[in-house]
Amino acid sequence: MKAVIATNNKVKIEGARRALNHYYNNVEVEGINVPSEVSKQPINEEIYKGAKNRIKNLKKYCSKNNVDTDLYFAIESGISNQLGEWQVISIAIIENNLGISSVSTSASFPIPERYVNKIVEKGVNSVMQEVFGNNLNKSGIEILTDGVFNRMNLIEETFIMGLIKIIHDNKWN
Repeated sequence: MKAVIATNNKVKIEGARRALNHYYNNVEVEGINVPSEVSKQPINEEIYKGAKNRIKNLKKYCSKNNVDTDLYFAIESGISNQLGEWQVISIAIIENNLGISSVSTSASFPIPERYVNKIVEKGVNSVMQEVFGNNLNKSGIEILTDGVFNRMNLIEETFIMGLIKIIHDNKWN
């Protein structure tokens, strides 16, 4: 099973690999950095748009460069207030060679209203470092959950949910 993911981020690549390992043998995941074409700190609908753009740009890159793959992965994180309170959330899209596309979201976590403007200006990671200190050994979610959950868990889980439609393509589509 060969997959490409629209990033060079090692945590996201490993999260995709771990998710695929639950369902497939001989998994290979290649990271290819392509643009999201949205702002550096996506807000609301921009999160989904960024993930869609990454899939589109990843497919173009693979076609142009003769990269053979079974699955395309993208994930975009941002802040959203669509539930009435600000949350950090990720949206993943997985697409196969038949054009079947699956969208999933991560678990989200709340952002205090007082930090929203700073996050829009500087990004979640910068604000997390200001608030909690520069702890480079832990992800923001790891700090907020006191080590119960980390970024890798969140990404792997998001991709597992996205794979549901792909692995059950003859029954769930």
